[in-house]
Amino acid sequence: MTGRQRERRRGRAGAAVVAAGVLAGAGLGTAGCSGGDAVAGDSRGGDAVGVLRQAAGRLVDAGSSKARTSMEMAAGGTRVTIRGAGVYDYRKRMGQLKVLLPQDPAGVAERRPITELLAPGALFMKNRGAGVPPDKWVRVDTRTLSDGNLVTGGATDPFTAAEVLLGTRTAAYVGRTEVAGTEVRHYRGTADLGDAARRASDGNKDSLKAAADGFATAAVPFDAYLDDEGRIRKVRHRFSFLNGQQKSPVAVASTTLLYAFGAPARVRLPAADDIYAGKIAEE
Repeated sequence: MTGRQRERRRGRAGAAVVAAGVLAGAGLGTAGCSGGDAVAGDSRGGDAVGVLRQAAGRLVDAGSSKARTSMEMAAGGTRVTIRGAGVYDYRKRMGQLKVLLPQDPAGVAERRPITELLAPGALFMKNRGAGVPPDKWVRVDTRTLSDGNLVTGGATDPFTAAEVLLGTRTAAYVGRTEVAGTEVRHYRGTADLGDAARRASDGNKDSLKAAADGFATAAVPFDAYLDDEGRIRKVRHRFSFLNGQQKSPVAVASTTLLYAFGAPARVRLPAADDIYAGKIAEE
């Protein structure tokens, strides 16, 4: 194997480890609007900042939905995409996703999907890594993660993604478009994680505060697509962080797609005996 091949392989493997493991440290760098509470809106988009800050509450009113997630990472000239699909209960703040990691760097072995259970302050993962028995779960306290689990799990918790918008500082109404056959209003803006943490539900306050303190900047540029009932149909956040394995930042775009509102979302958390307490080997 040549030096270039080894470097490419390390880059891909590092991205996969970041997606499914606990980050040792993270920094977020963004480019976008900053400053005070400037508002851009019109008769069709309304008060953009106000509308976006209400979006999480509209999801609670809806009760539940299906969700698809995508997390794109670029590192060392290599781009990988981690995809997820599942359901979420916005009233209980609980969800379940099947997260598919990129193909093995050698292109031979097929990776098993990681099952993730999302709960206030916690992330549970099955098929997390080498050395974990197949019937056991790995539990991560998301309040201790420097990214608040916005990136660590390879998928941003759908309700956390919505509550990031509580910190909207600046926003503009872009216009009407379609998402998966549904007419939506497109907004573009920047949210502040510290502001989001102060306004967030109890289950997300600590995680968002950890992200606000742990990232290099608390500003998060986003594109949000809301239906005529004010519910998020799609939201895309852009992050940039250092994962401790590389000198240059890793660029991340996290996209959450919500649909089939009212769909059953039954999530059962694992019993204490089913949680693995041993050491996890990095792949």
